Amino acid sequence: MPRVYATPVQLTAWTGKPAPPGAERLLARASADLDDALIRAVYRTDDAGMPTDPAIVGAFRDAVCAQVEYQLAAGDDGTGAADRWGSVSIGPVALSAPQGGPRTPDDVDLAPRAHRALRRAGLLPGVIW
Repeated sequence: MPRVYATPVQLTAWTGKPAPPGAERLLARASADLDDALIRAVYRTDDAGMPTDPAIVGAFRDAVCAQVEYQLAAGDDGTGAADRWGSVSIGPVALSAPQGGPRTPDDVDLAPRAHRALRRAGLLPGVIW
């Protein structure tokens, strides 16, 4: 079962706006982004792999909410496709330069606020707890 670090209610509290349709899916994808970004971080977890330290739990919650907020502001649906091209046409085919965002499939386009929440908790760069 995938780990999800925030709820739609927590997302609403973070953004000050009602959770968008599909919030559970967006939160699950943002949680997976965090797992990828923290691949080298070490912290205490329970049997389900969820962090146990309250400060780390809060950092994960805040980072996931920030990641969803960032993706929504960028017009991304959590797939990462929104930031791949500056413009695209179908016929005759025309592509323009790639946008910023990740350059390889392994890169994570982590929201600045998510990055800061994880850094404040001592999780970036990877820290052993």
